[in-house]
Amino acid sequence: MTRHAIIIALVVALASRAGLAQSPSPPAIPAPPSAIWQARGTVDLRVLDKVNARAVSLSGRVGQVFKYGFLTITARSCVVPPPDIPADSAAFLDIVDSRPNTPSFHAWMFASDPAISMLEHPIYDVRLTGCR
Repeated sequence: MTRHAIIIALVVALASRAGLAQSPSPPAIPAPPSAIWQARGTVDLRVLDKVNARAVSLSGRVGQVFKYGFLTITARSCVVPPPDIPADSAAFLDIVDSRPNTPSFHAWMFASDPAISMLEHPIYDVRLTGCR
């Protein structure tokens, strides 16, 4: 099975459980993308401020709260596939903007294909770069 086929299958499975759409309140954390994926304790993110063209790397423990600009980012889970599957990372992220009427994000994000599930925000771009 190709990497894209695996990711699409995972996204379909996740969409049926928790929904990948941005939602007003955080849902319970769904199961990892696959039972064979392995949990990791550290999440690596890249945040871009589109207005100032500044990018910052954030790294920390799963469960740690990151603050960047108006954003509060919490990684609830970070997983990687076993060695016999092409390298990738997936993290369940809660991203909330402190200002009213702004988009929030509560879903899985994939390092290899950020466009599958991404924060749609006018100022910030958040990407998962890996799990360790």
